[in-house]
Amino acid sequence: MTQAAPFAEIWRGPFLESVHSGHAVICDDTGQIVQAWGDPTRVVLPRSSSKMIQALPLITSGAADLHGLTTEQLALACASHQGAAIHTDKVAIWLDTLGLTQSAFRCGPQDPDDVDAHEGLIRNGEKPCQIHNNCSGKHAGFLTLTQHLKAGPEYVDPDHPLQRACLDAFERVTQETSPGYGIDGCSAPNFACTLHGMARAMAHFAAAPEGSAEARLHQAMRLHPELVAGETRACTELMRAMDGKVALKTGAEGFFIAILPERKMGIALKAACGTTRAAECAIAALLIKLGVLDPNHPATLKRVNAPIRNWRGIETGILKPAAGLL
Repeated sequence: MTQAAPFAEIWRGPFLESVHSGHAVICDDTGQIVQAWGDPTRVVLPRSSSKMIQALPLITSGAADLHGLTTEQLALACASHQGAAIHTDKVAIWLDTLGLTQSAFRCGPQDPDDVDAHEGLIRNGEKPCQIHNNCSGKHAGFLTLTQHLKAGPEYVDPDHPLQRACLDAFERVTQETSPGYGIDGCSAPNFACTLHGMARAMAHFAAAPEGSAEARLHQAMRLHPELVAGETRACTELMRAMDGKVALKTGAEGFFIAILPERKMGIALKAACGTTRAAECAIAALLIKLGVLDPNHPATLKRVNAPIRNWRGIETGILKPAAGLL
């Protein structure tokens, strides 16, 4: 098996203190590998990086158009948001239009990562609910499709018609038979594929014709980067830095994807250590390599050649991409 390739380095003064490694694939619109690091055949769980694929049946079934879903709602269906009011208010309205409450969700409550929302709950003596869950937009999309299918309420069951539709979509765009699934943090099944398969799927999204389900989803993400993640988050800040020309989506345990419509390319990567900082550094480095991200943009410099400071604010080191990525 091909070993993981160096992704990111942590330097403390003149010393190389740590090295993060991982696997990455860039694919073109034919599904062929343009360049790869590590093992393209590695079987992975894309985690939340696969939300655009999970949202495909919402459109292809006709449910999205029947319910008049907006580009904001499509972006939320692909989101791992941080529970800010801009996210939770829109999800609550979406649920209301379905005639449902948050009790219909199967994602579980989650304390919001957004500081204002978190502190607001404390001040009001309230507990977080399922709308605060970072996957609540995806689950609102799931509920919309569940109603359309007239299916039962346990929509996260792997044998539920909705999840079977998600698997069909997943295998279609990855062009692989999934070897199985793991249960994600939001309780939905997360289907596995090779890293090459995931990059192939993202290139498929990038090359999809105007008006297709794939194009509508990545366009919604690029149009509303603030809904896909939130302020200070890499997905949001880097999409803005590229003027909405590239769609980005993170996934738990060091996963990241990019959809480059103008280049008809897709990227998928997995930090072997599962750390966010390694994945963010690596995806930014590859976007710089492809010429779509300004290496000197402030959003870039938070992830690439980023200073590491101690509690007194003294710069003690630097996080930089491994030379092999550039």
